[in-house]
Amino acid sequence: MTHGTIGDVMTRDVVTIGSGARFRDIAGVLETWQVSALPVVDDAHRLLGIVSEADLLHARVAGTGTSRTRRDWAREREASPPDEALTARGLMTAPVITVAATASTLRAARLMDRHHVKRLPVVDRSGRLVGIVSRCDLLGALVRSDAEIRTEIEREILGEALCLDPGTIEVEVHDAVVHLTGEVDHPTLVDVVVRLCAAVDGVEQVTHELTHAHGPERPFGTSTRGCVEGW
Repeated sequence: MTHGTIGDVMTRDVVTIGSGARFRDIAGVLETWQVSALPVVDDAHRLLGIVSEADLLHARVAGTGTSRTRRDWAREREASPPDEALTARGLMTAPVITVAATASTLRAARLMDRHHVKRLPVVDRSGRLVGIVSRCDLLGALVRSDAEIRTEIEREILGEALCLDPGTIEVEVHDAVVHLTGEVDHPTLVDVVVRLCAAVDGVEQVTHELTHAHGPERPFGTSTRGCVEGW
């Protein structure tokens, strides 16, 4: 079993702009939609780059030796229109770190952490934008009810993946901590069960009292350290 996919949690209706959009237009869209960045796309909706508030702020104060906050920028945009020749193509950041809709939420989280970004555009094989995923989206995927976690483990892991008869392993979930009890046919199956359960989105930890035909696999716990951490 794997973590959920980006396609399960991403935002599909994404506000975008064309590469020819000018400074004032970009600023207006950012303010209207209350977002901090916009994907820049071509006529075929292929991703060209990302333009953010930071990009606009940098362009606005370039060469002045001063800095501006978001509030400062909003006031100045009304007081003194910027150079209308500045367009999204010249302002945007490119290339952009992207992810596929079929990628796991774990991969997206690792990409965000590695590249220090708060969101990732989601593209298809042709480079066309199909969505965007944010840190908030990933957190939402991880915060699941105990009932949801138990159902997924019982149905998808124990039932579909491992083909175990109902009741072979009892699953208890409390505050995202999974506890397993029961008996399996082979000692190696204990580690398989535990690690698959730990890979379920929302699981923080797995403990067990699983046994097999030859007795307990090991003292209480899922490893020599007593538990397996979920992501």
